[in-house]
Amino acid sequence: MTTVSQVIQQKKDASIYTISPDASIVDAVSLMATKDIGAVIVTHDQHIVGILSERDCARKVIMQNLVAEDTLVSEIMTTNVISVHLNNTVEECLTLMTDRHLRHLPVLEKDALVGLVAIGDLVKATIKDQHDLIQQLQHYITN
Repeated sequence: MTTVSQVIQQKKDASIYTISPDASIVDAVSLMATKDIGAVIVTHDQHIVGILSERDCARKVIMQNLVAEDTLVSEIMTTNVISVHLNNTVEECLTLMTDRHLRHLPVLEKDALVGLVAIGDLVKATIKDQHDLIQQLQHYITN
């Protein structure tokens, strides 16, 4: 089984982007757009205090009739952050994401942020695992 650690190692860009809870929503959306990412981890004093996704911004700013320039990340971020560890499997993460309706999971090692996996990263790893298994089975059958 592929682990989160292996998924992070295989990512083209394993950079972790964070933002302050005091930043504006415009700053957060600009960061996500510039880096072509769907979520940022909200940190204060190097501790995770929340997560903010494009979906949070679109739904909460529009539905609550907020002004993005005047709204702080802390006002709409998700504070109950669900995370995983390097030794979690892809299957465990996908189950967690499905059950909790998540698209991004921060990765921790001894309470330190070491990565972020998106559902696309995990689906890609699953496809690779299935491809490898098919290759092994084909080799077994033909030999």
